[in-house]
Formats: sequence, structure tokens, C-alpha cells
Amino acid sequence: MDKNIKAFEAGHENFKKIKFNQNETRFKKLVSEGQNPKALFIGCSDSRVMPAMITGSKAGDLFIVRNIGNFVAPFRPDADYHATASAIEYAVSVLGISDIIVCGHSHCGAISALYKEIEPTPENIHTVKWLELGAAAKKIALMTHKESPKEQLLRYTEKVSVIHQLDNLLTYPAVKRRVDEERLFLHGWYYDIETGDILYYDDDNYEFKPLNQK
Repeated sequence: MDKNIKAFEAGHENFKKIKFNQNETRFKKLVSEGQNPKALFIGCSDSRVMPAMITGSKAGDLFIVRNIGNFVAPFRPDADYHATASAIEYAVSVLGISDIIVCGHSHCGAISALYKEIEPTPENIHTVKWLELGAAAKKIALMTHKESPKEQLLRYTEKVSVIHQLDNLLTYPAVKRRVDEERLFLHGWYYDIETGDILYYDDDNYEFKPLNQK
């Protein structure tokens, strides 16, 4: 058996023996009472970003959606398959969450890919299409930071992308209505992998600020 799978199995055994036993009452309560998450967390699929860990959340606290680049596709009223859109609708209309967090991060592979020439093939056709959701952020970044060093350009694009995804959230009727009614609040976060810091987007001052100073 693959050694990675063995490591996961060992980790599960450790979870059962320690963490589950310590929190068994809570887990049973989550079953009997159903889920009532505090927020919808839209994050990147990057394996280095762990929503529960960086927020100190417990089971039942976050309704989590992860995809390449923490992108939010604009609302489209068709009968196609829309995984992220479906999760947004469920969180807002069924679970009645009051907060949505879109969390980008440093050294994002999706953002870096925006600046590469990727030839579409049958093996990456969905990925190439999905990356189009970062085009607007790239355009803004190049308009203002085209002459900046590459790493600075990438960090800026990562942050601008978070703001753009917040705008896309407002194209969802259920989200827009509840935001207008002040029943739902949108938050743009940026997680720095190297420092562990989280910045939040202050839309009054158009800048990212440390979350711990909010």
C-alpha cells in the first residue's frame, strides 16, 4: 500500500483515539441538531491552506468550499453543473449563514498560472477555462503594477482577485438581497503562508489590513 495512504490511516487512528474521544459529545450533538455554521468559507484547494487550522475553527463552525484559486464564477441561471454556485446557494438560502469569507493566499498557483502560456489539451480543458475567472484581476494588476518585480505583481494580483470574487458574489440574487438587507456580510481575506498572517480587505479605505488589528 502507498506510504502516503498509510500515513493518513495512522492519522485517522490517532484522531479516533484522541480527538474524537475528547469531543464525542460535540460530534453527537452536531448529528442530532444538524449543522448551523457560522460562515461560508470560500478558499483555495491549495494543500498548504487549511481553513479550520488558520481560523481555529471547530467541527460545525465553517461551511467550506474550496476550488482552484478561490474563484467565484458569476451567477448564471442555467441548468449546467455549478459546484461552487450550488454551495453558495445552499449556504445562503438553506443554512441561512450570515457571513461569507473569500480567502485568497500568497504564492497561489492559480494566480501564477495567469501569467503563463498554457496550451489547452483534453487533460486540462476545465482548468484553462476556470482560470479565465482570474483575467479581470490580472488586467487590473498589469494596469497598475506592470513594471513591478514579478513577485510583487503576483502578490498584488492575488489580493485584487479576492476583491473581484466579492463582486462576483453580488451577482447571486440571494446574496445581493441579503447584503442589501444587512442580513449577510461579505469579507475578503488574504492569508500569507510564510508569516501565518491574515489580512482583511477594508472597503472603506480600499486596502488590506491585519485581521488581528481589526
